[in-house]
Amino acid sequence: MDLSTTSQTSAVRTNPTGRAPEQQAISSDFQMFLKMLTAQMKNQDPLNPIESSDYAVQLATFSGVEQQVKTNDLLASLTAQLGVTAMGQYASWVGMEARSSAPAPFAGQPLTVYPTPAKGADKTVLVAYDDKNREVWRQEIPVSSNPVQWIGTTASGGQVLPGNYTFKLENYSGGQLTSTDKVQTFNRVTEVRQSATGPLLVLTGGATVAPGDVSALRPGATP
Repeated sequence: MDLSTTSQTSAVRTNPTGRAPEQQAISSDFQMFLKMLTAQMKNQDPLNPIESSDYAVQLATFSGVEQQVKTNDLLASLTAQLGVTAMGQYASWVGMEARSSAPAPFAGQPLTVYPTPAKGADKTVLVAYDDKNREVWRQEIPVSSNPVQWIGTTASGGQVLPGNYTFKLENYSGGQLTSTDKVQTFNRVTEVRQSATGPLLVLTGGATVAPGDVSALRPGATP
């Protein structure tokens, strides 16, 4: 059986005019416009007929709207194409580890976090939150940008459950809390996905991050 012939026959039956759906819609709208214009001419006041210039204005308005519809469709098509191109640019990131403040998965192995103390801070406290934004652990750490390992302990000394965790750094000066900043971790990129705002990187654990929010990349560790 010739599948290509069957497909072509089906297309002809569903679209007997041979026109694209967009062309059919515009043609239908133009026919409706002509009917309305004809009805307007038939029912005009003979003692006060509509000026020919008014008809010209109506036709020009319809043509402008029609052109705007075509332009919008073209822009939508170009945007979709650019989105696919942008996704291709980040395809090489799949399998690498991206450093960002996105949630990081904890599965029993220590997580390395990268604090960045605020300028002027004389005390810093690292805080861990679970996927429901509940605080599970906090500890004062040196005022330094050196990496810190979190082994998954809770405030009471227990062990947290596997899941996604985020980290924040509380900065103090003179005993006063001056700022709370997000802390970054490395996480493997598993997928590049297109969204309404542009490409998104899907990380291990399901979290997503925009490429512009990634501060560093490194080769992925061997699983």
